[in-house]
Amino acid sequence: MNTVEIFGLCTGTLSIALLIKQNIWTWPIGIAYTLASLHIFFTAKLYADFALHIFFLIMSFYGWYYWSQGKNNHDLELPVSSESKKVLAYSIFICVLAISLTGNLFTIYTDADLPYLDNATSVLSILAIWLQGRKKIECWIFWFIIDILSVGIYFYKELYLYSLLYLIYVLMAFLGYKAWLESYRNDQRNSRCNRT
Repeated sequence: MNTVEIFGLCTGTLSIALLIKQNIWTWPIGIAYTLASLHIFFTAKLYADFALHIFFLIMSFYGWYYWSQGKNNHDLELPVSSESKKVLAYSIFICVLAISLTGNLFTIYTDADLPYLDNATSVLSILAIWLQGRKKIECWIFWFIIDILSVGIYFYKELYLYSLLYLIYVLMAFLGYKAWLESYRNDQRNSRCNRT
C-alpha cells in the first residue's frame, strides 16, 4: 500500500463514521477520499471505477450542498427521512435493468470477471449515494447489500485486505442504519408531539 492508498483508507473510513453521526463533515472528508480513489483507479487503469468515482465526487458536492441547506432553509440540520415506496420501486427496477445491460455488455465486450456482481455493486452504489445525499434512511440498506457483495467479490478475487475492509463497512452500514433509524423515529415522535 502506498501513501495515497493509506490516505484513501483513512478518509474513507472516517467519512463513513461521520455519516453515521450525520455530521456534515462527512462530505468534505468523502471528497478527499474520492480524490485519492480517482488517483488510485486512474493509475491502476481501472477506468470503470474511475468513472464511478467522478460521479461520487459530483454527488458529494451535491450532498454537501443539500445537507447544508437544512429542511426548507428553516432547520439547522436536514432531518433523516424515508424515501417513498414508489420512488424506491422505480429506482430498483431501473437498477435491475442497468445491471442486466451492463453485465451483458461486460460479458460480451470485456474479459471482466464476475461482470454481473461487479456491475451490481457499481449500479447500486449510484442509487445509494443519491439517497445518502438526500439523507434518506434507505441508503444504509443499499450500502449494506453493496458491502456484503463486495466482501464476497474481493475474497473470491483474493483481495483479502479489501475483503476485510468491506467487512468493516458491513458493520458500519448496520450501525449507520440503526443510528439513522433512531434519529428518524425521534423526529417523527417530536413532530407528532408538536402537532398536538
